[in-house]
Amino acid sequence: MTGTKKFRGTKINPRHFSRSQLPFYIILVPLAVFMVIPVVYIINSAFKPMAELFAFPPTIFAKRFTLASFRMLASYSDMSGLPIARYIINSVIVVLVTVLLTIIVTVCSAYALSKKDFKSRDMLFKINQMALMFVPVAVSVPRFLMIVNAGLINSWFAHILPFLAMPIGLFLMKQFIDQLPDSLIESAKIDGAKDFTIITKIVVPLTRPAIATVAILTFQSVWGSVEASNFFITNESMKTISYVIYQLEAAGNPLFAGMIAAGGMLMFIPNLIMFIIMQSQVMNTMAHSGIK
Repeated sequence: MTGTKKFRGTKINPRHFSRSQLPFYIILVPLAVFMVIPVVYIINSAFKPMAELFAFPPTIFAKRFTLASFRMLASYSDMSGLPIARYIINSVIVVLVTVLLTIIVTVCSAYALSKKDFKSRDMLFKINQMALMFVPVAVSVPRFLMIVNAGLINSWFAHILPFLAMPIGLFLMKQFIDQLPDSLIESAKIDGAKDFTIITKIVVPLTRPAIATVAILTFQSVWGSVEASNFFITNESMKTISYVIYQLEAAGNPLFAGMIAAGGMLMFIPNLIMFIIMQSQVMNTMAHSGIK
């Protein structure tokens, strides 16, 4: 069949259903169901009444849907008296600004490491690779000292600055830019293009999958982060929604279970939507960055 390949009697990517694909479905369908169960549980928990949240054994699906948890979360305000909408707006602002600045920093840095020849270039990239081994908690003290010494306590940059240097994003972007032909860059320079023009007109359009991946990784890190609100921000009006959910969980009050479930869904859905929209770009990036 045209457009269909065969591998040991099995049709690869058939245009219509083929019985030869049954072994794959038998394995993949149960695996997909197993992986979807946590997503279904998170969403259903947000709509469960309080009695179902504490039911034993726990149930995956809500028997009686209710919006009570969302109403409680919407009306919740701590001692500061600030509405929950203020924390959500803060999170949205911080995420948008951080993602944009991280993309700019990552693209420019990766371009310099990939296409510029300067002293200590290889050493700097090796340092970035070493940084991949450190978990965030390992650099929490240096990060705190950096924020304090820079005078960024109670500032929006306390939310943003720690995420601008993302080692995994720089690694992925450099690996992607390495595949751009040097002749393409040289041709642009011969035509009089400066680095800014090369980055905006050549590098960015040709590395969109990697940029999308960096955006997703940054979004996930910033959207769920509580570090800045917990350690660097004392002004309640500058804290984020993730901090509020964290505080509700830390309180250990059973009456907060519904709000925590609704907040968990609120924190999860944006990540899910963004990944669904950009998943093809992410897969393309992994295929071209040396990560197999």
